Amino acid sequence: MKLKQLLSIALLSLAIVNSYAKERKAIYIVVDGIPADYIERLHTPVIFDIASKGHYSRAYTGGDKNDYSLTPTISAIGYTNILTGTWMNKHNVNGNSNLNPNYNYWTLFRVAKEQKRTFTTGLFSSWVDNRTVLIGEGKPQTGNLKIDYVADGFELDTINFRPKKDELHIFDIDSLVCKKAAECVRTNAPDISWVYLWYTDSGFHLYGNSDFMDYYVQRTDAQLKQIWDAVKYREANFDEEWMVIVTTDHGRTDNGYGHGGQSDRERTVWISTNVSGVNTHFSDGSLALVDIHPTICSWMGWELPRDRRFELDGTPFIGKTDLHHLSIDVKDGIATLRWKSDSAYNIATVYLATNNKFASGDVDKYSVVARTLSKKEKCTVDLNKYPSATIFKFVVSTKNNCLTKWYVPANK
Repeated sequence: MKLKQLLSIALLSLAIVNSYAKERKAIYIVVDGIPADYIERLHTPVIFDIASKGHYSRAYTGGDKNDYSLTPTISAIGYTNILTGTWMNKHNVNGNSNLNPNYNYWTLFRVAKEQKRTFTTGLFSSWVDNRTVLIGEGKPQTGNLKIDYVADGFELDTINFRPKKDELHIFDIDSLVCKKAAECVRTNAPDISWVYLWYTDSGFHLYGNSDFMDYYVQRTDAQLKQIWDAVKYREANFDEEWMVIVTTDHGRTDNGYGHGGQSDRERTVWISTNVSGVNTHFSDGSLALVDIHPTICSWMGWELPRDRRFELDGTPFIGKTDLHHLSIDVKDGIATLRWKSDSAYNIATVYLATNNKFASGDVDKYSVVARTLSKKEKCTVDLNKYPSATIFKFVVSTKNNCLTKWYVPANK
């Protein structure tokens, strides 16, 4: 009898704890084109105050060098890397104009709206194309996606934001964007929000590495305080737990004026987050912009169909993972897959698709081609069995995460 009573009490206690679990929210902020060494040298107070509650790390953008995923270090491309968790070869955003995104690769906003329960979304942006083109609000290809809270398009208002010397009207727009974002966080608390600030990129294009940009990077950081304060207000007054991520979309050339290439400084970005429970991937040297998408999905508890998980190029930097650093080497038609493992006994299942129907809205047919212990960190697959294949899409999957990698033969 006592055992039954104790069990009932334990179950009741667990139910009470679960019923009072805090509601999770996420907001990520992109400050355009600030190199990692700049942020670190200036040690901007707000960005590093956020990191003091969690972590800061350098990361990379630009895809894999000398590979099918090579991606220019250009602004709209960087935003879409984050939005979709994929590189340019998939999302198809290849510059800042004349854009034709492949909406088959869902943005975070589409993922949010495809969940079984309702999640609210917010976008606060100095560039209207983030909503109308990259996210594709209202388009049939995105399921007529609607963003719940929006503050953008101010760059089109030439009456209230007349052009100023040094393009400082854009800084004024950024200031309003931050104010609108902070107000919305305090009053409406969207479940997932994106804040985009433009001026730092414009300033670097004008002045490069300079005292001028030291000043405006610091002023941009100061603008973030009202958003950070709004998040802390929500956590103090509501049963909410917030993930805050601040990042940039690309680095810069050595002199600071340009970007777009594959130099180390252009490829090197950074991530600051208030979340303390990051995993080893956050600091293992392989952190990338495409990791933000699956990390937010994991934080929010969002589910993705298998075919969509198999397309992600990123790895969550929170939660348990088993695999990282997947590579493929092909010799004489034999593909050797290698990875690093954090788990001794999990089974790694290797899937292969020899077409790319997903890109056109169809579903790829994956077959299991190998199973092994993840701790072996290696397996081989004979590609000679597929003489007509022009692409090989590999997925190595374990209990806690999966990694994707393509092999595209040069002579096909």
